Amino acid sequence: MVKNILEFFENYIVIVILLLFITLFSIIAEDFFSLNNFLNILLQSVIYGIMSIGMTILIINGYYDLSVGTVMCLSANLAVGLQPFGDFVAVFCALLSGLLIGLINGVLTAKVKLNAFVVTLATMTGVRGLVYMYNKEDALAGTSSNFVKWGESNFLGISTSVWIFIILLLVGEFILRKTVHGRNTYATGSNEIAAKNAGINTDKTTLYNFVICSFMAALGGIFQAVRLNASTPTLGWPDLQMVIIACVALGGTKLSGGYGDMFRTLGGVLLITVFQNAMDMMSIQSYYKTLMTGLILIVIITLDKYLIKTKPRGKYQS
Repeated sequence: MVKNILEFFENYIVIVILLLFITLFSIIAEDFFSLNNFLNILLQSVIYGIMSIGMTILIINGYYDLSVGTVMCLSANLAVGLQPFGDFVAVFCALLSGLLIGLINGVLTAKVKLNAFVVTLATMTGVRGLVYMYNKEDALAGTSSNFVKWGESNFLGISTSVWIFIILLLVGEFILRKTVHGRNTYATGSNEIAAKNAGINTDKTTLYNFVICSFMAALGGIFQAVRLNASTPTLGWPDLQMVIIACVALGGTKLSGGYGDMFRTLGGVLLITVFQNAMDMMSIQSYYKTLMTGLILIVIITLDKYLIKTKPRGKYQS
């Protein structure tokens, strides 16, 4: 029994810390421990969560994408700005933008063999410029009533957006556990040279995962547009991409690749969201919140490194 508890703590330290945070904030933050607030936390976690699904797959592959924040912003602005042409056109163009940017990142990284940091930093900057060119630095207001209805819809008292996020999370975990692409992703992230020698097309795996990551960022932008039915050129700027990477890292996914899963990422997403929600309820200034988020990230990653170092990390590791 004690051994099982220790193994759970080692493998899911983020869940333990999340429960500690919930207990602490329930004591010091008025109205934090309430059903309405927990439902609000779930809704607030949707954007981070959807974007973290794609980032988890890419980081397991051994790479990361700095452009996801501006991809989300571009997608949200397209989803709102193109509503006069029809909801389908707006959503299609928003998702297409994510696919194209992901394809550019994937080709330049996997095929041309450019450094992923440089490539995604360049696309982050370029996409941000595209957003300003598109909306002329002005905020955009939605014209579609369907977006408002969708944003307000719920099932069993829980927002439809939360249910969709849960389904996407399960699909992402299924891809990692049960598909050839998932196994190739773990193998590539663990040792790309060995994976290539074993006959895995690591370039194709990497390219696909950049596309998946960017597509999920664009999908996050659509959910942002649905939630607000409005958009601005500063959505997600300047640090959304770092928050998404932090969510994945807090969940225990190795930044060097080869290890991780969606349920641990969910723990990281909820941890960040709970913390931000509590800071807002206590009226903490945003710059203090950013500082404390960074410090907590450092502490948790340090704990993860030194508490879990004696055996392989999880059953999915190649």
